[in-house]
Amino acid sequence: MTRPGSQQQDDQQQDDQQQDDQQQDDQQQDDQQQDDQQQDDQQQDDQQLLVAQIREKAVVHGRVVLASGKEADYYVDMRRITLDGVAAPLVGRVMLDLTADLDFEAVGGLTLGADPVATAMLHAAHARGRVLDAFVVRKEGKAHGLQRRIEGSPVEGRRVLCVEDTSTTGGSALTAVQALREAGAEVVAVAVVVDRDTGAAERVGAEGLGYRYAVGKGELGL
Repeated sequence: MTRPGSQQQDDQQQDDQQQDDQQQDDQQQDDQQQDDQQQDDQQQDDQQLLVAQIREKAVVHGRVVLASGKEADYYVDMRRITLDGVAAPLVGRVMLDLTADLDFEAVGGLTLGADPVATAMLHAAHARGRVLDAFVVRKEGKAHGLQRRIEGSPVEGRRVLCVEDTSTTGGSALTAVQALREAGAEVVAVAVVVDRDTGAAERVGAEGLGYRYAVGKGELGL
């Protein structure tokens, strides 16, 4: 038989435990909200810093002929960003954030523009505790060695993301997409760092792929 005083003590201990559990739950929710806010702030900071780096280091004004064969009165030299010790890590983090909702195991695209983008993403993923492989798609197959057109991590049977540093018509990305599909990869999307707003999204979309970019030309004052 339980004494009344002992029952009251047990009830009080149970109430205290419930309050402690609730306080812990509330604290965990607060901590999660703070972590989410810090992550959002970091993403915004990285985006703003990347835009500033591109405007400062990569935008060149003057008449130029682009890889697509089209002429333009400005050029965004993304090698000055993707191979820069300050800007390249920003590229990796921003591109990972841009594609965070996509499921892919490896990243790459047509050499040379895609190579440092993929490498930056690989290192940024590792810093976040994620394993992300990279690959390189040659413009054409080589006649020596192992005669591979796609170098690096195997892509057959894997979900991959096709990337590019900047895109005008989407031609380079689609060349890589075709090679990847022929190699047995499942391309989940095309993602570029800078979009020139000159038809790449439409061409990529016509191939049944999503297209996304980190920085638009309007953000660069172009």
